[in-house]
Amino acid sequence: MANIKSQIKRNKQNQAQRKRNRVYRGAARTFVRKAQAAIKTGVETDAQAEVKTAIKALDKAVTMGVIHKNNAARRKSRLVKKLNSLQ
Repeated sequence: MANIKSQIKRNKQNQAQRKRNRVYRGAARTFVRKAQAAIKTGVETDAQAEVKTAIKALDKAVTMGVIHKNNAARRKSRLVKKLNSLQ
């Protein structure tokens, strides 16, 4: 436990940021999983819609500073590659 006043405040801020970040990171993971599942089913229209929402969630996570832009780009690329292999 911190004794210094500024460190106590910093710890509180870190906890709040962590909670905020988990929301965006978790949503991105969930939508990516849903997109991958939709691609596996083979229904192209559903898969396209799911991939679109997953890309949107990844972009949102980047703008919030939760994940790095190259990380999101890599995940989006892999998703779209799988989607294109369906066609």
